[in-house]
Amino acid sequence: MYLSRFRVNTARPGARRLLSSPQAMHAAVMSSFPHLLPTDVPVPDAPRVLWRLDQRARAEVVLYVVSSDRPDLTHLVEQAGWPAAATADPQNPGWQTRPYAPFLDRLATGDRWSFRLTANPVHTIRRKEGEPRKVTAHLTPVHQMGWLLDPQRQERCGFRILEKPDDRRLLPHGTTHRGRPHPGDRYELSIGDTRSLSFDKARGTDGSRRGKPVTLVTVTFDGRLEVTDPDALRRTLTQGIGRARAYGCGLLTLAPLAPSTRQTA
Repeated sequence: MYLSRFRVNTARPGARRLLSSPQAMHAAVMSSFPHLLPTDVPVPDAPRVLWRLDQRARAEVVLYVVSSDRPDLTHLVEQAGWPAAATADPQNPGWQTRPYAPFLDRLATGDRWSFRLTANPVHTIRRKEGEPRKVTAHLTPVHQMGWLLDPQRQERCGFRILEKPDDRRLLPHGTTHRGRPHPGDRYELSIGDTRSLSFDKARGTDGSRRGKPVTLVTVTFDGRLEVTDPDALRRTLTQGIGRARAYGCGLLTLAPLAPSTRQTA
């Protein structure tokens, strides 16, 4: 397994095209693996290619990719990077790739980490009796957090999201939906970005659309977690969480906790 990091040059027209279309970015990411054909279908329980865009500032966008094979991102450097700088320095091709397995192997029960996840939180509803259930996006922060905080989902994923200590809760007696404490006040969990996306699927050779446009809501979560099942968490880190994984959702990444927070919760 490999974890790759690519900084996007947002001043380039090619970068703007990729950033405006998850479909185009997905195609560019998959083109980084010469042995993967466009028609390849992911095998259940097998590692898959996951990717995520992190926008830290208006002009600072970073693409993360987790894959079983080492990627070749040369085409991305040419379209959306700094090709002249990469040519001048052969030791720096324009992206960084590191083996992921050593980190995955070190995960242990009780470890605590900061995390980031961009996901597509959805649920199924039935508008009228007798109608089939329909997949619908969660639209409010309370329900979006509730999707990730679902105990069964956390158990399947191999972690639990940490709770805040009492002295860091702003609403010790505050309640919200159906009398439950607000999850953003109780848990080490926040929403950094929410986007509503709509884009066309890949077009046929004649220029016609293939099916209906794709619409989805993406949510970026930041928080802190504790490892409860290392094997399950390894699967989560390499296979992703939830739906829309082809469109930049599902990639969970971990980072060390800040020293001042390691003993809290």
